[in-house]
Amino acid sequence: MAFGGFNRGSAPAPMAEINMIPLIDVMLVLLVIFIITAPLLTHAVKLDLPRAASHPNLTRPDHITVSVDAAGNFFWNGEGVSRAELDARLAAAAKQNPQPELHLRADRATRYENVAEVMSDAARFGLARIGFVSDPDTEAN
Repeated sequence: MAFGGFNRGSAPAPMAEINMIPLIDVMLVLLVIFIITAPLLTHAVKLDLPRAASHPNLTRPDHITVSVDAAGNFFWNGEGVSRAELDARLAAAAKQNPQPELHLRADRATRYENVAEVMSDAARFGLARIGFVSDPDTEAN
């Protein structure tokens, strides 16, 4: 008997283990098949494609220069405007896509209140990019 043992007194019991040898044989055969067929499945055609050297076109938004002098007068790109007209132009600029940058210039003797009002109006209408323009001192104090 193939499954016999040295102990003759006990009855042979059924085996409860899986026979792994056929499973391993099938896996090895599949592995060999895949190793042989894998290079055949890659269809690559060598093409000499042209090279494109392009750079992204970055559109820089325009900038608006709002100036405030010492007397409290407002200027839109060098043109004198009233307070109501400044608000209307800020609202129109905020609706543009892309939004322009607001460059704020103020005279040295300008009250901070006027500058703060322009900044708050710009923020209220939705202009997010506000920059201050100044003239650097050429002489050391």
